[in-house]
Amino acid sequence: MSDIAVKTTNHVTVKDRLTEDWLSVAIGLLVFALALFSLSGVDLLGWAVTTSVYTSLSQALAPFAKGYAWLGGGASLFATYAALLVVLSIGVAALGGDVRKFVAAFTVTFAIAYASWIAGSYAYVAAVTPAEQQKFGIAWSLKLTNEGGFVVALLAGLVIANLFPRFAEWLKEAIRPELYIKIAIVILGATVAVTAAGRLNLASSILIRGAAAIIEAYLIYWAVVYFVARKWFGFSREWSVPLASGISICGVAAAIATGGAIRARPAVPVLVSSLVVVFAVVEVLILPFLAQTFLWQEPLVAGAWIGLAVKTDGAAVAGGGITEALITAKAAAEGIKYQPGWILATTATVKVFIDIFIGVWAFILGYIWTNYIDKGPDKAKPGEIWQRFPKFILGFVVVFAISLYLALGATPEIAKALPAAAGEANVFRVIFFILTFFSIGVLSDFRKLWQQGFGKLAAVYFVSLFGFVIWVGLLISWLFFSGVKPPLAS
Repeated sequence: MSDIAVKTTNHVTVKDRLTEDWLSVAIGLLVFALALFSLSGVDLLGWAVTTSVYTSLSQALAPFAKGYAWLGGGASLFATYAALLVVLSIGVAALGGDVRKFVAAFTVTFAIAYASWIAGSYAYVAAVTPAEQQKFGIAWSLKLTNEGGFVVALLAGLVIANLFPRFAEWLKEAIRPELYIKIAIVILGATVAVTAAGRLNLASSILIRGAAAIIEAYLIYWAVVYFVARKWFGFSREWSVPLASGISICGVAAAIATGGAIRARPAVPVLVSSLVVVFAVVEVLILPFLAQTFLWQEPLVAGAWIGLAVKTDGAAVAGGGITEALITAKAAAEGIKYQPGWILATTATVKVFIDIFIGVWAFILGYIWTNYIDKGPDKAKPGEIWQRFPKFILGFVVVFAISLYLALGATPEIAKALPAAAGEANVFRVIFFILTFFSIGVLSDFRKLWQQGFGKLAAVYFVSLFGFVIWVGLLISWLFFSGVKPPLAS
């Protein structure tokens, strides 16, 4: 069993107890609650570090709120690290992890990940418009915006995983991409709500289109991928079911949930999950740039496509952030300024519906399997829908609902102050995105996978993903989202 597989299963579980799923809800709600204090004039998170596009490193870091400007960038960075370390260490202890190892590993993980973010904010990487280039006195730029730092973090993780495997092993206690991205998605609920509050008709349309798209896409994907695995490559049903679920649309969570639902041997969803993570890395390095090149005039199509095509929550939602940055940069260079948040919100909406669907789909497969294929006393029960339901979605919904209520139903003063509060929470969402990208990279030891004889599994994945899944996802995204544009920035 590969290291990547072990790490995946250590942090993704469906037991209805204290898990990373529930922990992500608790931490995400904590960040959101602290951010809301600013609505009453008490700023509890304004010290969090932010990074600006820069040419001089001394100008890169600063506290989020001007009221904490006295703190300075370096102290703000240390305070942010210390706060995350304390909260996450408590969480790791509650999960039964080794806190001492986590503290050491997280310190290094945070340092490398945030250094990657700073590197991605360098003006030659991040400056977008000619006006920005003129501001910084540079003649050219890669125009990746500072969210190019996500790609830098991913590449840093890949280098460590494939060139320094002992170092990657030492870091493993802090390499928790599922925890980091789930916390980020819970916090993202506030940003999505603030974005949606201004255009409820558009937000409702995205919700309806997203739900319809994933149901249609999932059923088509699953049937085709199952056929490819079963008929073309000769895999048994035990292998074909998790393969079809993992490759088709839902990734790691679906592979594990459906593998458990059909009572597959533990190694089966583990190995499939390993492949999902590796191919997600490849997709994140390619698809956002394809979206910028070919879909910049249909930004919500691009957002939905990333949600349908990239198979892990971490890579998909973070990939949606990169896609938004690239497309808004491309559009801005053409004189079109979209309001921020809509492309990422579309990706997140698609992934949320997918995650909701996982529990239901796992029960359907489990029912068919235990009643008609592998009959036995252990029958699938309706309670498995809740057991396999991703609990962090509840956190996202709570944050979204509260934020939307405050934006629409509270006093004008609160509604006016809410974007700043959501912005403070969003600082931590970005940091958890960075940690997710770095963690995904560290998990992706390609040599380990090859040594484990994954050739045939990888062939199924490659044929299904790049031969069918990505392009049908693009077609479905186009059918449901073409012509729907984000509002323009004022």
